[in-house]
Amino acid sequence: MSQVIIDSFWVALAAFLVFWMNLGFASVEAGMARAKNTVNILSKNFIVFAVSSLGFMLLGFGLMFGSDNPFVGTDNLWILGKIPEWYTNEETILLGSPITFWIKFFWQLVFCGTAATIVSGAVAERVKYISFIIFSFVLTLFIYPIVGHWIWGGGWLADIGFQDFAGGTVVHGLGGIAALAGAMALGPRIGKYGKDGKPKAIPGHNMSLAVIGVFVLWLGWFGFNPGSTLSFAEPGDVAHVLLTTNTAAIIAILASTATSWIKIGKPDLGMTINGCLAGLVIITPGAAYVSIPVSMLLGAIGGVIVVFAVMMFDRLKVDDPVGATSVHLVNGFLGTIAVGLFAKEGVTTLSPANGLFYGGGFKLLGVQILGVVSVAVFGFLTSILVWQILKKTIGIRVTAKEELEGLDIGEHGNEAYPGFAPAVETLADGEEVIAVSVPQESVPSDEAVKVINTADTGAKITKVSIVTAPGKLHKLQTELDAIGITGLTVTNVLGFGMQKGHAREYYRGNPVETNLLPKIKVDIVVCKTPVPALVAAAKKALYTGNYGDGKIFISNVENAVKIRTGEEGYSALQDEI
Repeated sequence: MSQVIIDSFWVALAAFLVFWMNLGFASVEAGMARAKNTVNILSKNFIVFAVSSLGFMLLGFGLMFGSDNPFVGTDNLWILGKIPEWYTNEETILLGSPITFWIKFFWQLVFCGTAATIVSGAVAERVKYISFIIFSFVLTLFIYPIVGHWIWGGGWLADIGFQDFAGGTVVHGLGGIAALAGAMALGPRIGKYGKDGKPKAIPGHNMSLAVIGVFVLWLGWFGFNPGSTLSFAEPGDVAHVLLTTNTAAIIAILASTATSWIKIGKPDLGMTINGCLAGLVIITPGAAYVSIPVSMLLGAIGGVIVVFAVMMFDRLKVDDPVGATSVHLVNGFLGTIAVGLFAKEGVTTLSPANGLFYGGGFKLLGVQILGVVSVAVFGFLTSILVWQILKKTIGIRVTAKEELEGLDIGEHGNEAYPGFAPAVETLADGEEVIAVSVPQESVPSDEAVKVINTADTGAKITKVSIVTAPGKLHKLQTELDAIGITGLTVTNVLGFGMQKGHAREYYRGNPVETNLLPKIKVDIVVCKTPVPALVAAAKKALYTGNYGDGKIFISNVENAVKIRTGEEGYSALQDEI
């Protein structure tokens, strides 16, 4: 089998894995946002790949690889439907093994789509759908290809020796800086900051979905980084990149978990998720240039940094629901600069120079810093310009009403979870009542129990409501059974007493201020059983002397009516089977 076939197959397989990362981004973003915006988020992640693919096909690829002009490709802009003659030239800027052109094109296309997808998470839950589509198109038509040309297309950064193996700056840094510009232009979500200016937690609705998304992204990264070898001629290179990628991720998971545990007091799952992604991003620019031990160090740095970066952007009032800026911008640029420190010539056949710590001096480090600063400035200025133009023309943010009700209804007219939406009625006093409709079968009229009014107005009826922790229900039932009470109504509720919810909850480092704790409410209506006996049984079952034992509420009931028979009062409470 020829090397061209092997290399083409390898790059195609890796491109499929990178494409698969779109599912990961969609799942992470949807899981870390609120349920009312799920349709909008999933739709954005579909449309962004379609839009980015179109932009890259029409003009983006040509701007990125059309010539060796220092700033942008100019000579071969329109490649749709033909294989450019310059591709087969040995002097072409598309260096590497001569794999099939359209496979290489698809490889570059899925990378372009990844950069655009990063923006989606940072602007989630308040951006106009049409404005996001237009920005994504402009990003992939012009902004991304120009940066890509500088670094991968024979532009000025490539000429001075800038190193970015798999897109730490081209994809993640640029995507992150565009996301930052979008988040700043939009402003924070309603309710994100209190009157004192402090950030409030807005927890995601489905952390299970977010975790699944991270595993999908992790798998996709085994195409993203190793596939950037663009050849399988040196299997050792592929294996090295594979291992540095995985090693950075696992160390970053441990580091972010430990950091959040120390900083917040609990191992925050959201921080662990971002830690994994931070490790994958920080190793991306140098995966083929650094050793395995260095990949461990970079993973640890990324895992720690991302926790503080999330908190920093929150304090700076940059509302990023998924942490895209902390993960991609911070770690993409940081990993690129790290190449100037830790690159080791010959660690793979693709590593051309030594960094500062391996005797290379400051040359490579200086080039890496210059490249990062240049891309950050260009990416931010062009992105904020596009966002501001959209803001002044068609607008970029949905109305406050649409944001509060959810973008699923306001932007798309449908919901992600229609079967799980309870009918909620808000009463005058603010209490919410959930109405549940239960289908009933009718009994033939000749079999129905005759209605007899047996009201006993002289019998006292008392309602006893017990609010306590869910785990105590079984013991309570046992004690109530012992005094002859078998009829209970149990409801799952949320609430707290004067201690204001002692189980402190955090989401990505910010306290969840509601602090509503899970409780159960047990309602018992008695007439024959002495109330003091019932109270004594409840206290026996529930008392520990600690906060959370619960409370007992006693109230008089005017009457009770058994619907099946029409019996009232004392008789309505007696069930004989």
